[in-house]
Amino acid sequence: MARPRTFEEDRAVEAAMRAFWDAGYEGTSTQDLCAATGLGRSSIYNTFDSKRDLYERALRRYHEERTSALIELMDSDLPAPEKIRTVLWQAVDPQADSPAGCLAVNSLVELAPHDPGIAALLRRDGDRRVAALRGAIELGQARGEIGADKDAQALAHFVVATVSGISVAARGGTGRATLESIAKTAMTAF
Repeated sequence: MARPRTFEEDRAVEAAMRAFWDAGYEGTSTQDLCAATGLGRSSIYNTFDSKRDLYERALRRYHEERTSALIELMDSDLPAPEKIRTVLWQAVDPQADSPAGCLAVNSLVELAPHDPGIAALLRRDGDRRVAALRGAIELGQARGEIGADKDAQALAHFVVATVSGISVAARGGTGRATLESIAKTAMTAF
């Protein structure tokens, strides 16, 4: 009995996500995708409409994984400053098996300026992230963990921008000590 197509698709999307994350959209050839997914060229194009379609699905998977984890963290019982510290430190010290940087940030720079579909996808996910952070910050304000005089929406955007900046710096080869100093400085806003 053959494996279900959805299994193969899920595995291929995961592998493609890592390939795109590592090399970017333009830097990832069809041959690279074949090598990463273990599929032949015809299987890739029979399963996915195009390289762009596979990229969008990979980016959606990335958002699903990363944003779900962020929302879960923001909904946890940790104090708000600890939630923010965790988010910042995840950017400083990403998972060992992850490429440097952030696929969403890379997509924002590489594709969003000339691909309205990718730009809209990134905007929707960014809005979800900001809303989750804002909710945690507002709860922290209600608990007296963060000053009530601070703008929760601005702080949420600040965290997203700081994580993006750390991701870009990490991708560019910035050393860990500098990345840590960025995160520590960001924490002073709370």
